[in-house]
Order: sequence, then structure tokens, then C-alpha cells
Amino acid sequence: MVLDRLPVAPALEPWVEHYWTVRWQVDDGEPFRSEVVPHPAAHLTFESGSHDHHGFAMPAALLHGVVTSRFTFDVAGEGRVFGVKFRPGGFTAFLGADATTWVDRVAVAGDLVPGAAALLREVLAVSDDAGRAAVVDAALAERLPAPDARYERLIAIVAGLVADATLVSVDDVCARFDVAPRTLQRLFRDYVGVGPKWVLQRYRLHDAVTMLDAGEGDDLAELAARLGWYDQAHFTRDFTAQVGVAPAAYAGRQSRGATSRARSSGIGS
Repeated sequence: MVLDRLPVAPALEPWVEHYWTVRWQVDDGEPFRSEVVPHPAAHLTFESGSHDHHGFAMPAALLHGVVTSRFTFDVAGEGRVFGVKFRPGGFTAFLGADATTWVDRVAVAGDLVPGAAALLREVLAVSDDAGRAAVVDAALAERLPAPDARYERLIAIVAGLVADATLVSVDDVCARFDVAPRTLQRLFRDYVGVGPKWVLQRYRLHDAVTMLDAGEGDDLAELAARLGWYDQAHFTRDFTAQVGVAPAAYAGRQSRGATSRARSSGIGS
């Protein structure tokens, strides 16, 4: 499996974080399951391959809403995906979608993105990833949304959540950004589709994975408290549910040099 990321045109950066690509060729009888703990972001993908993806016949342009559990994909045969990773809330701000209806959902993009079928054909007609990025840049640049002060405020808050691991509660966020709890709740529900508490915990879970990867797993109770969990038991429960193994087992596996299957990189990004 080959993964890569590509930058987006500067005009798209307020809404789109980056493009990502993945391609694979798996011998018959040797499929495997790919699993990640994705960011709270939606993706627009242009996909092709010898097998169905997510229950859809290939090729297809698909929209992936925010995933609240592990993202799993059974890799089989031959396939290729070019993806657009929106910033948290960028999908809604750019396309005008109802964010809550897309949570944990994958659907044909044509239901929401006018011209998606034609854009899919244009993308698939280009063989190299840089060329595909140029095609998508041009298509998205034609439909830039108007400025949106509420979305800009949301993005500033999200940037703070990512950058500062000491923000571990909604009260912390409200105090740091001088925003009322109800206003914060509406911002996240309207644009991201899930509440700020869930988004905050997802980023702190990514921090936990990063810390364990770095060998900071000697005192799991201290790590759990530092990242905002009530106690080690709650941390272990949440970590295991999302990553697939308990933090102690994960830390031990990392210390033996294993590669994480739960890197916080989003869907193929």
C-alpha cells in the first residue's frame, strides 16, 4: 500500500486541510483490514478498484462524514483513492451540508456535490496524483463559499484544541476562547456534526497515542489525568474502544518496535 499527501491551492486552505492518496494491489486470498482513529473531519473521495468500496461499486465519488469510531477498510484486489480532507467543519462551510446527517455515513457524492460524476471522470482520466490535485483544485476553486464569521471562529477554536494538550474540558475551551457553552455546542453541532466534548476527547486520544509511541507509558494513571480522563479505568475503556487494544498492551507493543495501526492520521490521510 502506497500513501501520500499533497497540498491544496492556497485559495482552498480555509476549508481543505490537504489531499491524500492511497493505492494498493493485494494478491487474491491475501486481503487485510486497515484501521485508523480518524480526525473529526469529512472527506470527499474519488475511488476506483477491482472490488466494491464501502458497499459501492467502483468507480465512485463518495462523501465520508465524521467517523466516531475506528475507521475500518478491508483492502483487497487492486484499488486507488484520491481524497479531499476537509478541515473540521469545512465540509459544511464549503458545501452547505447538514453536518449531523453525515456523521458515521458514507454516500455517493452526487447527492450533495453537483457535477461530482463529471469530476470523477476527470480525476480518473489523469494518471499522476499531482495532476489529479490540479483537477480538483480547479473544480473546487469554482465554488468557493462566501466568508463565514461563525466558521472562522470555529476553526480558530479547533486550532487551539490541536495545539494545546492542556485544554482537557469544555470549560477550559470556553474560558480560553471567551465563548458560552451553548454557543460552543451550537458551533460544533452545526459545522462538525458532533459536540465539542467529543472532538476534544478525540484530539486528546490522538495525543495519548503519540505519547505512547514516544515511550511515555510508564505511568498510565498520570497520563490519563494529564489528558483529561476522570481516572485510568475510563481512559483504558475509551482507548481500547477506539484503538482496539488497551493502552498498556499498546505501549508494550510499541516498545517492541511494532508499527501502530491506529495512527491519528485520518482516513488514508
